[in-house]
Amino acid sequence: MHQGSCKQNRLFRLSKLKADSQSISYGTLVLDSLSKSNTHLFRLMILRSFLIICVFCFSNSNLTSDTVFAEETPSLISRNVFFGNPQKARARISPDGKQLAFVAPVDGVLNVWVGPADDISAARPVTRDNHRGIIMFFWAYTNEHIIYTQDKDGDEDYHAYCIDLGTDTIKDLTPIDDIRARIEGVSERLPEEILVGINDRDPGYFHDLYRVHLRTGERTLVQHNPGLAGFVTDDDYQVRLAMTFTADGGQLYLLPDQKQESGWKEYLKFDPVDAMTSGLSGFDKSGEWVFLLDSRNRNTAALKRLHLASGREVLLAHHDKADLSGAVSHPTEKHIQAVTFTYARREWQILDNSIAEDIAFLKTVVDGELQITSRTLDDRLWTVAYILDDGPLHFYLYDRTAKKTRFLFTSRDDLADLPLAKMHDEIISARDGLELVSYLSLPVNTDRNGDARPDTPLPLVLLVHGGPWSRDSWGYDSQHQLLANRGYAVLSVNFRGSTGLGKDFINAGNREWGARMHDDLIDAVQWAIVEQIADPKHIAVMGGSYGGYAALAGLTFTPNVFACAVDIVGPSSLITLLENPPPYWRSFRPVMKQRVGDH
Repeated sequence: MHQGSCKQNRLFRLSKLKADSQSISYGTLVLDSLSKSNTHLFRLMILRSFLIICVFCFSNSNLTSDTVFAEETPSLISRNVFFGNPQKARARISPDGKQLAFVAPVDGVLNVWVGPADDISAARPVTRDNHRGIIMFFWAYTNEHIIYTQDKDGDEDYHAYCIDLGTDTIKDLTPIDDIRARIEGVSERLPEEILVGINDRDPGYFHDLYRVHLRTGERTLVQHNPGLAGFVTDDDYQVRLAMTFTADGGQLYLLPDQKQESGWKEYLKFDPVDAMTSGLSGFDKSGEWVFLLDSRNRNTAALKRLHLASGREVLLAHHDKADLSGAVSHPTEKHIQAVTFTYARREWQILDNSIAEDIAFLKTVVDGELQITSRTLDDRLWTVAYILDDGPLHFYLYDRTAKKTRFLFTSRDDLADLPLAKMHDEIISARDGLELVSYLSLPVNTDRNGDARPDTPLPLVLLVHGGPWSRDSWGYDSQHQLLANRGYAVLSVNFRGSTGLGKDFINAGNREWGARMHDDLIDAVQWAIVEQIADPKHIAVMGGSYGGYAALAGLTFTPNVFACAVDIVGPSSLITLLENPPPYWRSFRPVMKQRVGDH
């Protein structure tokens, strides 16, 4: 329940829409199996939670001889397989196409490796972290440096570090105590520098912007932050717009204007009803057009181009049921070439026919969901990843000229031959008619006719996502797999308030914590019972963050539905949550008041 999770509902944010090859890599953390479930603390929480479900809920809930966990259940798979570090992940090509970087363990701890793009076996570790591990990294446009961010012992005070590949030295670019540094921009026009947000002046405000030189570490102030939520910058690191939250939870975009006492003037305002599905993000090559996500006068967030000076808008792409979930932009020309929308499964729309053949070909390589993770500046080489529901991620290097792919690695070779569960997308109707996009996993060998329904009702775990302004999606899920392997059906539900499914769906969750949001979860459980998926006597609810709150609400408001609940770092009191926010929530509090309530 921190602000970062709230902002992530719009995948098409500042770093996502900047049209350089590195920006595409910023949003691929989950894709690379490096989500929070791979941190030591979260692994412990999940394992303890699972023990609670197994030992307390079902072994002590009067299981009868009619209760079937799974006939011919496959052998138990070690929990370390599901929650351990990947063997390799996050393949990223250097801007010049000569080197490939990825993360892999060194003595059991994740580190960054670099090697020749044509010989991954020659890669070597360029970091030697022996404690927390390194997850988030990207190439600088020098081709000689890699940037990564890391906190200390989970304190979320992230610093930005620079690896000099020529000398193997690592420099802390933000050597200041008690800060939360953020990478705000990377541009091929200024390869020796990156744009960094630093909140050393006041942790309650969002960050001041600095240009930081990679070789010397010298910081140059670009923009003092008077208390705004964020900035929109161009590829010359110029601040073009600022954004702040309005008192009623909306968004207000501002233009710099030295004639105004505040230094800013109003440019564009989104009311609270559109605030979570609209926003400005990144410029085209000319710097005259800004990309716009816009749900005004419609339900879902469409992609537009907005001429900054004249206000003229051009519609680029839209979907009737889903908001924009991703974008592919040319590494130097900066125009959007393709977009994705995710209702139940990811759908592609091609906007630039020059890559239509590439996308069509890549979709045939692996039977999974495709994502482009990095591109060279000359756009000859791409790294791509494929999401599967019952296997590891697959990474390939794609040569556009030759129209050939070269397999790089999977994230977990040890998953390849294991009996893993399939994930089925389901659309469940809530009591008021809302469509709840949901995902169901069944234990192997319990669905003999392949209709996504078990042969006999099973114990069910309702796994509730956090945020709540995020969403569940199709793909490999460690928690689903662990529980399914132990004989449980697993159901994840995008209840009202979840993102990606239009503004009406998000706003239907306003001030509905423990109320209609919870009703959606109960409706999904009843659906699972009616569909003969769940044994009504053996149902658990489990989740982290908002999911933890939902677990507590499940036992409090509907104790007859659930045999037990597992709360992972969930708030137990909304009053306490709203009255004791961290300092960096200061500008975001109007949104919390609008969405959660004024308790």
